[in-house]
Amino acid sequence: MQAELCFRAQAQLGEGPLWDERVNCLYWVDIMAGDLHCFCPATQQNHTWQLGQLLGTAVLRQSGGLVLALRDGFAFFDTDRGMLTPIADPEAHLPGNRFNDGRCDANGRFWAGTMALTMARGAGALYRLDPDLAVHTMLTGVTISNGIAWSQDQRTMYYVDTAPRTVTAFAFDVETGWMGNGRVILRIPASMGYPDGMTIDRDGKLWIAHYDGGCVRRWDPDTGKVLTAVQVAASKVTACTFGGPDLNILYITTAAQEMSAAQRAAEPLAGSLFARQMPYQGFPANRFAG
Repeated sequence: MQAELCFRAQAQLGEGPLWDERVNCLYWVDIMAGDLHCFCPATQQNHTWQLGQLLGTAVLRQSGGLVLALRDGFAFFDTDRGMLTPIADPEAHLPGNRFNDGRCDANGRFWAGTMALTMARGAGALYRLDPDLAVHTMLTGVTISNGIAWSQDQRTMYYVDTAPRTVTAFAFDVETGWMGNGRVILRIPASMGYPDGMTIDRDGKLWIAHYDGGCVRRWDPDTGKVLTAVQVAASKVTACTFGGPDLNILYITTAAQEMSAAQRAAEPLAGSLFARQMPYQGFPANRFAG
């Protein structure tokens, strides 16, 4: 399968696609530019807020607006007024780190992880922002904290650490937000690139963006087998999510960073947003409950 160009952009590090079913639009970010985007498929318009700092990811808020994970920590964002309200910065003592990917669990907690700007091994962590705005450190020793997804029964949390090319499954208690010991269920071969952002479909299969792999692959977390792939006209595929009225359109973000002039000439669509209608469906994004 081949993804189609959805919106031509030149994002340095396009990431974090997030479908908002209330307005039928897709939020996504350019991490290194500090840009928050909102793409409306019906009008083909893309609105941008320039936030002035590195922006890892965004999640929807139940009461409206968004919650962001920025270089300076967690913050509310009022999309109507374009206003940031800081919440907490768990790594204020680590100026060489930044937030990367994250998502909300079914009880409205925001999970987001960090990484070193130098990508130093083990320098990042995974944090949980609760609805009461308390921040908890859930995992340390992470290199590039990335995709997070939960099984439909909420008993398993899947988590990507990009540098070691692993996907780990943790026992999970949705009522308490507890995560148990993890076990590596996927080790991505170097020939497939690096595992990056991730989502899950209603059949319990994982859709993983392959950075330097030029595709999104559908993986079976139980057997470790690749079931299908969606090819993308950009090698640095960063993240994916299901959107559209029926949640059956796979939206895909890409990057144009770390590319030579020759590579950019060969991949003129790098950094753009792609989409593909699929015979599979995803879930509505969980919203932050605070």
